Amino acid sequence: MPWSHMHLLITKLITKTATNSALKVTRLASSRVAMHSRSLLPDPAVYQPDTLDLNTDVKAADYWFNCFRDLAAKFAKVAAGSQEEDKTATQRAEEFKAAYLQQLDEHQRNVPLNRGKVVLGTSELLTLNETLLRRYGFADPWLRQKKLENASAVARLKQRIQELDAIESDDARWTELVRGVLAGNMFDWGAQAISNILEQDSNFGLHSALERIEKRPWLLDNLDNWLNRLKGEPHKCAVVFVDNSGVDVVLGVLPFIRGLLKRGTKVLLCANSEPALNDVTSEELRSLLNDCARECEVLEQAWSKGQLLVYANGQTGPCLDMRTLPSELCDAIAANETDLLVIEGMGRALHTNLNATFGCETLKLAVIKNRWLAKYLGGEAMFAVICKFEPAAPS
Repeated sequence: MPWSHMHLLITKLITKTATNSALKVTRLASSRVAMHSRSLLPDPAVYQPDTLDLNTDVKAADYWFNCFRDLAAKFAKVAAGSQEEDKTATQRAEEFKAAYLQQLDEHQRNVPLNRGKVVLGTSELLTLNETLLRRYGFADPWLRQKKLENASAVARLKQRIQELDAIESDDARWTELVRGVLAGNMFDWGAQAISNILEQDSNFGLHSALERIEKRPWLLDNLDNWLNRLKGEPHKCAVVFVDNSGVDVVLGVLPFIRGLLKRGTKVLLCANSEPALNDVTSEELRSLLNDCARECEVLEQAWSKGQLLVYANGQTGPCLDMRTLPSELCDAIAANETDLLVIEGMGRALHTNLNATFGCETLKLAVIKNRWLAKYLGGEAMFAVICKFEPAAPS
């Protein structure tokens, strides 16, 4: 069968499957809101994950539509390179780019019609990128890169833990744990500023990133509030939504949640259900924890005894909508009396959920890897820091 005919059949099948899956997710979300609203969403009806609305914010729309148009060529190049052995890869990558640009144009044309009626967040444009990559046969373009970075990070985990354990002061150690999460979050191949650094400097690692992130006081700096909270009773259970593979999750997030585990807090680690950029998936995270547990006794004990668990977050893109969490995760959040929510990364804690309030204490951590967005939020420095700790919203 000619590739063009096969491609048409595949596209129709994927589109039909995606539509059916979306309907299932919608039905699940509507049926379980009451089940977990007391844990995370005090008022699900007014929850709005998107920080920006491109249908109403003219300046934001002008910037982000152009930004995503520029990124389309980069994503097409990565997609084609991920399947070099396939002679159709370059053609399909170009078709992906054309389809994505067409959809962007359509969204932008509809802005006047949708203004004040429908929210168009950057999350929708980011998820559209992943949807179209899959539609044109690129299920996980960053897979090879993720494997390399995961292996490299695991080899450095024991040394990072030794560095942290050598810090005697609790406040100083927790400060460094938070800084480690932030520095790890620099390793995001979806951010143009970071991909340029990573492509030009193969030796760029966690310690290099620690030097590059904004110095305190940060753009949004609630670190002292978090440190004060840690002087109180340990949390019962923390649900932690993670971001990138490699340095981010292994050298940033895992040492942080190790600190929570040592306080007696159970941890539910949540990662993407489907690949998106270089974000770690739940399946990859389980495999990673098997490797990391051999490097750390605390992680090994928690992983083997069920004090550290991994769940899929129900997301197919790099952002986070709390209305579309899988029922299994919602059940775990409720059953474990979750009293701490940690959201990490630009997609989950900045493009979405920055202004959202939740029914338990919440720590949002992200490095802003976009100068326009940093200035938009009132900062000046590239790699400005968001460290937002909030009490539980009233029920």
